[in-house]
Amino acid sequence: MLIILGALVAAMVGLAYASVPLYDLFCRVTGYGGTTQIAENVNDDIIYDHPVKVRFDANVIPALNWSFVPVDKPVTLNPGEEIVINYRATNLADVPTTGTSTFNVTPVKAGQYFMKLDCFCFIEQTLQPGESVDMPVRFFVDPEIAKDENTLDVNEIILSYTFFPAIDG
Repeated sequence: MLIILGALVAAMVGLAYASVPLYDLFCRVTGYGGTTQIAENVNDDIIYDHPVKVRFDANVIPALNWSFVPVDKPVTLNPGEEIVINYRATNLADVPTTGTSTFNVTPVKAGQYFMKLDCFCFIEQTLQPGESVDMPVRFFVDPEIAKDENTLDVNEIILSYTFFPAIDG
């Protein structure tokens, strides 16, 4: 009985550690929770009769003394059209600080069609006191968004990034 209970506890601990990477993989594959997709290149198809406005949102966890703002105004693009926009981070602290960011897309159902080609997410950024840096994001909206009956009503997408202090380790 003790061996069975020990094995059960070990299995539960193992599943607890595996749940985060498995959930992350699930979200990346399905676009669940507004998780955007990562693309290698842009599809040559451009859909001209389904323009999508993309707005940009920037947030910073208060423990990270940074200013973080989108540099570019909202853009309207055709699905399949590649675009590059920038966010700007500034270290307001008196010491060097390191942050990292996560992202999501709203509405959630558009996440599987928002394709990032290049971004600064999940990469630790160290800024010196008073230093500012522009961080580009290169993306497109997959033309399939105009063919999916569940996303035909999507005419605006919000790309949101949140910076938080990097965990040393």
